[in-house]
Amino acid sequence: MSSEGKLEYNEKVHDGVVEPYPDSEAYVAASGNAPLHRTMKNRHIAMISIGGVIGTGLFLGTATSLQQGGPVGLLLGYAIIGTICYSVMISLGEMVSYLPIPGGHLTMAERFVDSSWSFTLGWNYWYSWTLTLPAELSAASVLINYWNKSVNDAVWITIFLIVVIVINLFGARAYGECEFVFASLKVITITGLIILGIVLDLGGGPNHDRIGFRYWKNPGPFTQFAGIAGSKGRFLAWWAVMTQAAFSFLGTEIVAIAAGEAKNPRRNIPKAIRRVYIRILLFYIGGVTIIGLLVPSNHPDLNLTESNAAKSPFVIAIKAAGIKGLPSVINAVLLTSAWSAASSDLYTSSRALYGLALNGNAPRILTAVSSWGLPYIAVAVNCLFGLLAYMGVKSGSGVVFNWFVNMTSISGLMSWFGITVTYLRFYKGMQAQGMDRNTLPFKGPLQPYLAWYATISSIVVCFFSGFAVFLKGGWDTASFVTNYLPFIIFPILYFASRFYRGSRFINPEDMDFKSGLAEVEAASYDDPPPRNWVERFWGWLM
Repeated sequence: MSSEGKLEYNEKVHDGVVEPYPDSEAYVAASGNAPLHRTMKNRHIAMISIGGVIGTGLFLGTATSLQQGGPVGLLLGYAIIGTICYSVMISLGEMVSYLPIPGGHLTMAERFVDSSWSFTLGWNYWYSWTLTLPAELSAASVLINYWNKSVNDAVWITIFLIVVIVINLFGARAYGECEFVFASLKVITITGLIILGIVLDLGGGPNHDRIGFRYWKNPGPFTQFAGIAGSKGRFLAWWAVMTQAAFSFLGTEIVAIAAGEAKNPRRNIPKAIRRVYIRILLFYIGGVTIIGLLVPSNHPDLNLTESNAAKSPFVIAIKAAGIKGLPSVINAVLLTSAWSAASSDLYTSSRALYGLALNGNAPRILTAVSSWGLPYIAVAVNCLFGLLAYMGVKSGSGVVFNWFVNMTSISGLMSWFGITVTYLRFYKGMQAQGMDRNTLPFKGPLQPYLAWYATISSIVVCFFSGFAVFLKGGWDTASFVTNYLPFIIFPILYFASRFYRGSRFINPEDMDFKSGLAEVEAASYDDPPPRNWVERFWGWLM
């Protein structure tokens, strides 16, 4: 602290004690740890942002949404959740483009809200991604059963877990390369399926059946939820899609966690954020539109009794058109999606735990970083949670496991809520300190209104996520607990932390917009012009 009593550029006040910021050179020197390395290139960041959007939720989860909501209910639900996702991402993008530091939005919460908000948001985020890891490993073993049911699931879970651990042990660069490959496969597949769907709808398949909007007329644009007649049944059918669609979009914010290990972050992060809406429109809105055209909402195969390609709406349409061989291809892509998601889960949960430790919300030993930039203790701790995947090996234990999946989904929505609240404080701090948003590397449109929209919408979707248990004859204790326990835990964690720490909201005039800025500016540069047509193509695509 300076002689005048003012904080230096690399200092902060944490629970009444002046200490260096975790991302500052002073902190690194004092802790004896190496910093994270910026090894992820533009194409890595771009594909990580794409990979967070495309997953089993689009390929497979849309089956339940179509069955419950009908083609128009499906389209409206995904379109509205897409606007919420976009609002969250541009809010997040504005912050992490300005300060792409380790911990992402978890560190931002420490700077712009208070230490208790960072504590709550961090542990909620870590918990969400930690329990998703065994879920994806279990899903991958089920997908393998599409081809071979003679081998015990534990064998496949072990193989997948080892590969995921190895990928992450080689650091952010290896993770980025693998995610680049996985995401590329998903992009090629969903693009091909959308084009194929248009051809089939127009009668270009082997059966030459021109479908058009036939299924929008019969069985109809909406379903009647749980047999409830009239407009109430149609409204509830649409809302059921809303809650499920929200879960499909979760994960797009991974790019914020990766920002601390991105090369040239001031250029690459904004570029990835600006094109989020294109990916939402092309992959999700385009995909669910095609699904609603090709498959009737009352098709019996939409009932997801098994989580493999046979239940994908795309495969149902392909089979109906008389095309053979493609289901195995789709199942292979679903398998890579689950594998990719498991790798992302371990990467994100370990960096979230590292960020928690940096901000003093977890044991300091978790900040240990190897010479090649790997937070190895944080990675090792999160690897242990992958062992929970073996819960799904025995018959019946998968039911309990699905409860964990539901709980992590609500936690993901609460993370969106926490991100946009942090942005609203960031926005207010910039106003109070006379900072011009036009000077930011990325400036989100219609702010702060879109942030308010996402904040309120995330809470509303969470609050009504378990509405079905309150309908007559619909009570289910397990569904109630798994939907509302994470929703209740979030405020309990926050207010308990505030009481214990005695923390208060940071005044907008005192918010720190400078610590770590020198390192970020030093890591920013003008990219050299593309050397060949391959680099020009990727530059255009990304």
